[in-house]
Amino acid sequence: MSLAPQIPSFPPLETTNHEQLWERFCGLLWRDEALGFWLDASRMALSPEVLTSLQPRFEKAFAAMAALEKGSIANPDEQRQVGHYWLRTPSLAPAPAISEELQQQQQAMAAFAQGVLQGSVTTAAGQAFTDVVWIGIGGSGLGPLLVIHALQQTGVGLRFHFIDNVDPEGMGRTYGELGEQLKTSLVIVVSKSGSTPEPHIGMVQTRRRLEQSGSHWPAQAVAITVPGSKLDQQAASEGWLRRFALHDWVGGRTSITSAVGLLPGLLAGVPMEDFLAGAAAMDSVTREPVLCGNPAALMAAGWFVAGSGRGARDMVVLPYRDRLEVFSRYLQQLVMESLGKRCDRDGVVVHQGIAVYGNKGSTDQHAYVQQLRDGIDNFFVTFIEVLKDPAAGAALEEEDTPGDLLDGFLQGTRTALTEGGRQSITITMERLGPRELGALVALFERAVGFYGELVNVNAYHQPGVEAGKKAAAAVLSLQKQVAARLDATPRTVTEIAQAVGAPEQVERVFWILRHMAFNQPDLRVEGPWGQPRTLRFSKG
Repeated sequence: MSLAPQIPSFPPLETTNHEQLWERFCGLLWRDEALGFWLDASRMALSPEVLTSLQPRFEKAFAAMAALEKGSIANPDEQRQVGHYWLRTPSLAPAPAISEELQQQQQAMAAFAQGVLQGSVTTAAGQAFTDVVWIGIGGSGLGPLLVIHALQQTGVGLRFHFIDNVDPEGMGRTYGELGEQLKTSLVIVVSKSGSTPEPHIGMVQTRRRLEQSGSHWPAQAVAITVPGSKLDQQAASEGWLRRFALHDWVGGRTSITSAVGLLPGLLAGVPMEDFLAGAAAMDSVTREPVLCGNPAALMAAGWFVAGSGRGARDMVVLPYRDRLEVFSRYLQQLVMESLGKRCDRDGVVVHQGIAVYGNKGSTDQHAYVQQLRDGIDNFFVTFIEVLKDPAAGAALEEEDTPGDLLDGFLQGTRTALTEGGRQSITITMERLGPRELGALVALFERAVGFYGELVNVNAYHQPGVEAGKKAAAAVLSLQKQVAARLDATPRTVTEIAQAVGAPEQVERVFWILRHMAFNQPDLRVEGPWGQPRTLRFSKG
């Protein structure tokens, strides 16, 4: 295919020439009437020549994404397909059985949520559910958090509480906030395997609390996991309230249109069919194999050029709505876990990636925008705005509405950054609802896929994450060995490390002993902490 005729002509990025900026805006603006989306890439360092030079890469990227949707193996490390696109358009799945299963599960989730909200699904004591304790890590926590924060309306659906870390203080605070409501809480545990430590510990701690309150765990527990997994087997044998399937072809960072994102939305009273429809609609327009007619491709081109094809600039995400405050955190996993790779597909060390950070406007007018305007030029900004203001934003007497001020702050910041030679992309939505959020998520998912192809990295595996999990498991194993070796005889850190057969891990043993000393009263410590070599530890 040839994309050359479809690349528009537009002037260079002259930051003080307003006529040229207007011409660039008109030339690089993407708009979809049905979605109610605009994408403005005119303030990025794009030119017709640069876009033309990227055409061969994009031809390969379009072909690769088409193959991905048809079921090609995208994660060779685990021989896995990547099928999050099938979740919102089941007919795309490579096998009819998958399509049918997806449709049946979506119907089952909707029926279950309706039963919970209407009070026909209750606790063992016959009480209606009032709250949800959601236990998940990574995308299994961030996706639901985004859905709830962005879409749940006040007073609609169940109240949500998230356990997405193994911080004992954080878990204790959640249980304290729940109080007696824990007895009427639906506890949803998300884990593909059931052996990931963080959700497992969250489940064990919550179960203990629930059972201590006199409640019946199986009557309040729901599992979202891969069929046949350790968690699935446990839930089946104990007779948990419900089990919903995760699939091995859905990664955590792209699981928001699976049960991971749909079930919390349904329990919050959100019409998640609209969320799926928005994602499917954006998928459709981002399949268009035309560089400047495809918003995800245009975004990926902007990222590539801004970072010189090696992630030299960070992505600063500034959504100008409180309901999208979590979005930058969500994008951190989607973008950084997908693109942060040591080696490319050919095994060449490239250290690729795009760092993501952000908060919200206009808070950032008074935070780090000063550095963005005048400090080191190592970033590009992604502005996200919503045109339609709620009725509560009406003007008071002669004052501007809150929405007017918010729009003014966004435009002012965008202009100030351009005048300072800083690059930005602006995404504009007519309104923010389930359909628009689904489309927004799908836009970034596709842009990440395109960018991975441009820089020749696999966006769908995560060897660094797996390495971290293995290292954590090794520490926990060593911790048990250290605890077993402690007795009444005082020993140095070096002696204890030798006793457990890990003399080369003396520093790690010290860290373990230090944590144990502050949490186990029967562990005695002799000597000053500032001189680790002289410390002696004993127990009894």
